[in-house]
Amino acid sequence: MLTKINHIGIAVKSLEISIPFYRDQLGMNFEGTEEVAEQKVKVAFLQIGESRIELLEPTSDDSPITSFLAKKGEGIHHMAYEVDDIEAALAEMKKNGTRLIDETPRRGAHNSLIAFLHPKATGGVLTEICQAGH
Repeated sequence: MLTKINHIGIAVKSLEISIPFYRDQLGMNFEGTEEVAEQKVKVAFLQIGESRIELLEPTSDDSPITSFLAKKGEGIHHMAYEVDDIEAALAEMKKNGTRLIDETPRRGAHNSLIAFLHPKATGGVLTEICQAGH
């Protein structure tokens, strides 16, 4: 079902401040930024091997990332795993009793489809599954 780790999401207060560390100090390939209005975030992707780091900066006070930063500060927000068919993956997980935050996929960065699994079902780790956009 899962094909690979797609990305690790990291909540940050400022992309402008955070990007240089990952790009210049760690030598990751900076792929650019994108605003995901539906999620109320601006994201930056940096490539490392076959995976990516996704930096998430909130764009409004009611962004989920704003509340995350207030509670936990900057740091790892979620792990994202790629699937070929997100609807089939969600149906299988639901059938097997996995607690879902999203029962149907929604749009994410790069026109991908995403859905989150509840951290109580995943050992406390917010988990995203994603299907590449077309």
